Amino acid sequence: MSTDDTQAGKAAAFRALHDGDPFVIPNPWDAGSARVLAALGFDALASTSSGLAFTLGRLDGTVTLDEMVDHAVSLDRATDLPVSVDLENGYGSDPQSAANAITRVAEAGAVGGSIEDFDRAGHLYEKGQAVDRIVAAVETARAVDVPFTLTARAENHIRDNPDLHDTISRLQAFEEAGADVLYAPGLATVDEIEAVCGAVTRPVNVLALPGLTLAEIYEAGAQRVSVGGGMTWIAVSAMASAAQSMLETGDLSSLATDLPLERWFT
Repeated sequence: MSTDDTQAGKAAAFRALHDGDPFVIPNPWDAGSARVLAALGFDALASTSSGLAFTLGRLDGTVTLDEMVDHAVSLDRATDLPVSVDLENGYGSDPQSAANAITRVAEAGAVGGSIEDFDRAGHLYEKGQAVDRIVAAVETARAVDVPFTLTARAENHIRDNPDLHDTISRLQAFEEAGADVLYAPGLATVDEIEAVCGAVTRPVNVLALPGLTLAEIYEAGAQRVSVGGGMTWIAVSAMASAAQSMLETGDLSSLATDLPLERWFT
């Protein structure tokens, strides 16, 4: 099977997931974590910008497009699963930057990607500019040789502006612009999720938060649930806790782990 055929198959499988039962799309931070998640039985993967930044020893919002493209290649080659890429703001405030980011990760093998409405300078884009950027991303996604799934993100709720009315208005505008999936990370209650899902007709992605269960999120209308950098921080927390215990008490009991790497990586 050619590379093009493989990407086309992944793209079709990813698109089909959005027409079936609700599903979790976990966020690996490197090729190894991607392989573990695939072995555990997930059907698709999404990158995490904060997780990638951590692997580079930096904070979120400092990754370049070239670095993200290299990461997308690594994730795509690690498993047979479809990969959607967190493209942050498209690495530029203008519509062409968002469009270029879609082109680059599609060329890297990804079959989906997200564009958000928050600038790295520290502000939300005015709604009209945000929509123009999604329009450009949609046009580019439609020109890809495989059915590329574009997710449009409204960042209000994780950017100190939990304005549900504005969030819904932006998502509705993104839907009208042609986005395939809509995403407002930071929705914290069932009522908020229900309000968003009831206001749009496209599939909605919800960020998993500790105060909710998958059943509650699904019942509220979400089609897709991602975890962002959550799994990265679980792993980092376990590592830091074990290291601190060694340093402070000399306790080495945390090293008594036995992971089935041979099974996961076959």
